[in-house]
Amino acid sequence: MPIVPPPELRLDIVWGRLIALAEEQAVALMRTAFSPIVREAGDLSAGIFDDQARMLAQAETGTPGHVNTMAQAVGHFLDRFPLATMRPGDAYATNDPWLASGHLHDITVVGPCFHRGRAVGLAAVTIHLSDIGGRGQGPDAASVFEEGIFIPVTRLVREGQREDALLALLAANVRRPREFLGDLESCFTALAVVARRIDALLAEIALGDLERLAAHILGRSEAAMRHALIQWPQGTWRAQTVLEDGPEPIRLAASVTLDGEGARVDFAGTSPAVARGVNVPLTYAAAYAGFALRCAIAPDVPNNAGSLAPITVAAPAGSVLNPVRPAPVAARHVVGLFIPDLILACLDQARPGTLPAEGAGPLWTVQLSGAGWSSHFSLAGGMGACPHRPGLHATAFPSGARAIPVEVIEATAPIVLWRKELRERSGGQGLFRGGDGQSVEIEAADGGSMRLYAMFARTGAGAAGRAGGEAGAPGCATLDDGAKLAAQGLQEIPAGRRLRLDLPGGGGMLAPDGAPGGT
Repeated sequence: MPIVPPPELRLDIVWGRLIALAEEQAVALMRTAFSPIVREAGDLSAGIFDDQARMLAQAETGTPGHVNTMAQAVGHFLDRFPLATMRPGDAYATNDPWLASGHLHDITVVGPCFHRGRAVGLAAVTIHLSDIGGRGQGPDAASVFEEGIFIPVTRLVREGQREDALLALLAANVRRPREFLGDLESCFTALAVVARRIDALLAEIALGDLERLAAHILGRSEAAMRHALIQWPQGTWRAQTVLEDGPEPIRLAASVTLDGEGARVDFAGTSPAVARGVNVPLTYAAAYAGFALRCAIAPDVPNNAGSLAPITVAAPAGSVLNPVRPAPVAARHVVGLFIPDLILACLDQARPGTLPAEGAGPLWTVQLSGAGWSSHFSLAGGMGACPHRPGLHATAFPSGARAIPVEVIEATAPIVLWRKELRERSGGQGLFRGGDGQSVEIEAADGGSMRLYAMFARTGAGAAGRAGGEAGAPGCATLDDGAKLAAQGLQEIPAGRRLRLDLPGGGGMLAPDGAPGGT
């Protein structure tokens, strides 16, 4: 006689199946993608949503900036195209920075999942596009209109048939149309995979829709998150940091309040938006604020709409963390990826000595171009040391994006990476040292000139240590003859010169003698 599991256990098993389906979606995306930044770096997200646009499951593959903005974005698709109007095989997309992932270079693609002729949920992916036209990814634009082609929430596939005229229009406005269209096709493929799997799963377990499963997932997750929050001291803690990598300093200020009802983050006191593309739409700021809170307080609770529900994030309208359209935002990660360290600095006051020191923070995004070519990849500095172990070397925290192998970079653009090695002892001293950054040297393969769209950070002050640990070394961008480059903005690498990048290290933890101290 077969053993029938109790209903709660049965739903837990199906929940695990749903997470596996989201991971299969991400794998399908990476295996079919054209551009290295998706295929190799995993700069993407994949998730499954119920019929109310609530995220039920996400793939482990991907970045918090994509996952948590996608969690907010899918509801905007239903505002434009109600679920009842969708048909099997449809796919919709947007790169609206204020609705989705924070800049035009990311696109979120959504499609319905059907069972027995009825739409029961949605699948969604977000990827970084290799090019979106305009000035290219960099902070130099004066408004979002200069940064590339803007795609509102739009249907790109109707019942399996591509909207060819619209896709042709988009392809005509990017520099790398083959990669652009190929990556869109990989998104459509990933959505189709999940739609088939959801239909088969519901048939297998004899459920007519996702409603009961969604209530189980979201209810359990929210309860677990709220339980974790009340285990922490209750109160309000504040921190701030000043970024000095661009023409003007930018002040980021945050308060975190835990009050028994949930967690509130407020960025009041943050600098006004600036006239260059490092402004951060609130959707992206909220994504990384929520990520940091969950890392510190409830790292084992699955990330979905339930566990995100107790977290609210606010920032003054018109600030650098909540700019008003049409502010430029192409390099929003240069500021936005500092948010987790700011949140951890607040929470460290609640439980001193339990959280990592500051890390390198933002990826160093390298966009190079020459006559008829362009190349885009990212490099990681060191992580801050943890309370009981050293920081990881050359690790992309908080973004989670992987490094593109040197061989792939050189195979897809006429450049040579002469050196890519750890920048030894760039991590801050301490009982536990901060992780080291990297040193990289790059040259055009023919020895000619190149254009660099610099998006670098922590070139002024290094990552702060914690509890007596020392700061990590700041980063520096130079030519091989020692000439210093600006950390941000479009610059020329002269013929015969190599670009040298020395990435920052992470902060150390505890004084070297093991005695705690101030930082």
